[in-house]
Amino acid sequence: MSAPDIPRLRAVEPAAIAAIWSRELQLFRRYWRPTTFSAVLEPTVYFLALGLGLGSLITEVDGIPYVQFVGTGIVASAAMAAAVFPGMFNTFVARVFQKVYDGILATPISPAELVLGEGTWISVKAGLYACAPLVITILFFGLAPVPTMAIIPFVAILTGLGFAFFGQWVSGIVTSIDSFQYVTSALVTPLFLVSGIFFPLTNLPSWALAVAQLNPLYHSVQLVRDASFAAMGWADLGHAAFLAAFAAVMGVLAIRRLQVRLID
Repeated sequence: MSAPDIPRLRAVEPAAIAAIWSRELQLFRRYWRPTTFSAVLEPTVYFLALGLGLGSLITEVDGIPYVQFVGTGIVASAAMAAAVFPGMFNTFVARVFQKVYDGILATPISPAELVLGEGTWISVKAGLYACAPLVITILFFGLAPVPTMAIIPFVAILTGLGFAFFGQWVSGIVTSIDSFQYVTSALVTPLFLVSGIFFPLTNLPSWALAVAQLNPLYHSVQLVRDASFAAMGWADLGHAAFLAAFAAVMGVLAIRRLQVRLID
C-alpha cells in the first residue's frame, strides 16, 4: 500500500500562527487556574521533597548547596513536563475525540501552521511556568540573583518547544490514548531521572555518561545551572545548539506525522 500523497508545504503565514495563539489565549482564560496550579505545584513539590529531604543528608554538590543544585535543575524538568504532556494529550484529544482540528483546517490554516502555532504556544507557557522553582530558590533558599539568569526563561522556552513538538509527534503515532503510558514510563521518566537534576552525571560509568549526552533535558539542565551561577562558558553554546537541533527535528517530525493524520 502506497504512502498517502502529501501536498507540498506552503510558506507559513504569521497571521495563521497568530490566529492559533488567539484561539489558545481565549481557551486559556477559562482554564488557567487549574493548569497553572498543576504546572507550578508539581515541580515545586519535587524540589522541596528531594531538595530539602536529600539536602539534610547531602550538604553540597560541586561546591553548590544541594537545595540550590536541585532548585536550578528542576527548572528544566518543569519546562519538559509542562510541554510534553499537553503536546501528547491535548493534541490527541483535540484531533481524535473533539475533532477540533477538522474545524480549524476548514479555514485557510495548514497542518504545519497548526502544529507550529500550538507548539510555540505550549512552549512559551511551559517556559514561564518553569521559572517558579527558580524564583522559590532565590526567595527562600539563598540563591543569589545574577545577570545571566535573564537567559533562563528563553532556555526553558526552547526546552519546552522541543518537547512540545515531541509530544505532538507522539500523538500522531499512537492509536490509543492509553499508549501514552508506554512513552511516559519508558522514555519521559528516564529522561527526567538521568539528566543531572538530582546528582552530577560525572559519577556515572563512562558509557552511561555518553548516553546521557543524547538527553535534551541534560543539556537544558546544564544551561540553566550555568546561568544560575554565572558560570557560562563555550560548552553552553553546544548545549544551546543541541536544544535548538532537537526542537527543529521534532518540529519537522511532528508536522509530517500530523499532516498524514489530518489529511488522511
